[in-house]
This record gives sequence, C-alpha cells and structure tokens, in this order.
Amino acid sequence: MKTTNKIENQKVLANLGLVIVTFIVGLSFIFVKIGLREADAYDLLAHRFTIAFISILILGLFGKIKLQKIYSKDWVYILIVSLFYPILFFGFQTVGMESSTASQAGIIFALSPTFTIIAGALFLKEKTTVIQKIGVALSFLGLSYIFLYKDGVQNQSWLGNFFLILSVLCTVGYYMIGKRLMQRYNSSSLTAIMISIAFVVFNSIGVTQHLVNGDLNTFFEPLREQSFLLSALYLGTLSSVVTSFLTNYALTFVPASSVSIYNNLNPIIAIIGGIIFLHEHLYAHQLIGGLAVIAGVSLVLFIKNKMVSFQWSLNLKNSEIVIWQNKNNEK
Repeated sequence: MKTTNKIENQKVLANLGLVIVTFIVGLSFIFVKIGLREADAYDLLAHRFTIAFISILILGLFGKIKLQKIYSKDWVYILIVSLFYPILFFGFQTVGMESSTASQAGIIFALSPTFTIIAGALFLKEKTTVIQKIGVALSFLGLSYIFLYKDGVQNQSWLGNFFLILSVLCTVGYYMIGKRLMQRYNSSSLTAIMISIAFVVFNSIGVTQHLVNGDLNTFFEPLREQSFLLSALYLGTLSSVVTSFLTNYALTFVPASSVSIYNNLNPIIAIIGGIIFLHEHLYAHQLIGGLAVIAGVSLVLFIKNKMVSFQWSLNLKNSEIVIWQNKNNEK
C-alpha cells in the first residue's frame, strides 16, 4: 500500500512539474520578443546561453550534475545532435521571431508532433493510422490558412515564418538522431554538454559580429537594461535548464504521451501571453487556423497516446504485482 501511495505522489509531482514546464515554455516566446527589443538575435542567444552555462556550472559544483564518461566515437553524434538542438533550433527560432509575433510562433511550434509523425513514417517506416493522417492534413490546412490569408489584416513576414518552421524541423532531427545517445547516457550529462557547446558557438558568433563591426564595447550594453536582463535570466535558467530537469523527472513517472498532451497547451499560453504582455492582436484568421492546427495535432497524438498510456499502465500494474509477490516471498 505504501508503495502504491508513493507512486501516486510521484505521479502528482511529475504532472505538477509538467504544468510548470508548459507555462515556462509557453511564456518563453514572450521573453524572446522582450529581449529582442534591446539586442539582435545573436546577442540575445549569446547572453542567454552564457547564463544557462553559468547555471550548469553552479549545479555541477553542488553535485546536481555528474558528467558521465563519453566514449570518443559518440562525440561526433553529440556534436551533430547539438547542431540541431540547441544551436539551429534556438538560432532559427530567435532570428524568426525578430519579424514574427509570439502568438504566431506558438501556433507554428504546435506542429512539432505532426512533423515528428511524418519523419517517423518517412525515415523509420513507422505506421500511421487514418486518424493521424487526417490530423496531419488538418494541421497543415490550418497553418496554410494563416499564411495564405490575404485581407490586409497584417503584413506577414514570410522569412520569419520560414525560420520558425525550420526551427520546428530541427527538433525532429534532434529526436531522430539523439535517440541513440539518450539510450546510452543520462539526460543531465547530455543537457550540460549541449548547453556548453551552445555557449561557445553563440558567444563566438556574437563577439565576432561585433569585432567585424568595430563595436565590441556594445556587446554587453543590453545587460544594463532591466527588461533585457530579466529576459536573458528567464530564457537562460528557466527555459533552458529548469525545463530540462522537470521534464526528465516527469518522464520517469508518467508516460511520454502525457508530455505531448501538455505541449499542446504551449501555443494557447503563447497567444494569451502575447495579447496580455505584448499587446499583440489576434485576428479571426489566426484563431481559426490555430484551432485547426491544435485539433489536427490532437488527432495525430490521439491513438498514440491511448496505446502508450495503456502500455505504461500495464507495466505499472505488472511492477506492482512483482512487488506484492516479493513481499509474500519474504514472508
């Protein structure tokens, strides 16, 4: 009985962690836009990952992160995975958001599970159901409606939207290539290494850009602005580090499908946050298209979630049976 209660408490804490992650990720689009008011994309990325790197060092000093020994043959895979995430993922995202709204970015990023399903079918030969195919079609119809809507409502940045879509595609590459690494090493070690690589890359780009322009002294100027510093702290600590640990904890006690369900709420939070904090306008065509995207993604995940949840519940019951049998054997 105590074991069952402990598992239930851990599930409650895991789901609470996922709720916190959902809000952090959803609001991260708003903080990116706030940071871009005081600096360009490359400076924001450099300062964001400097703070993330410092956070990793502090956690390492307190023994919260212990790096595993990495085999030399795996370093190539780690560098490739790091190229997709976080380097290209956050690079395309931040550059794209220079000319896009937080609301629209949230809608585009809701397509991540849809792209993952497509990639799995194309490259891993994973089977998809009719419902999932309908969901994929509905998602892209919703996105196409937003992009192709022409009624003088707003000037759309095609280049910004293009970069945001590339950012979403990078997550697919990260999942596809990183799967092997995740099975060999613990997630905290990989997170620490990837953030360290991003710290070196983005700071190198930022400093080089200022050296070429002859204004290196302006590299740290944005940090004097309270709004930028708050944005960099939020993105560097909460959005880059805290979410990783909370998600990893959650995945230990709840099925992966639950994470996908919570991810569906990210665009809703981004849209509401954009309206409240950035005074963005949500037009009818964005609302209709966004609802179609979210509905499509829900269909994409529907069958998969039911199957994974059933399997996870079955495994949990089997583990409880084993525990009960062991206790009887001890008696």
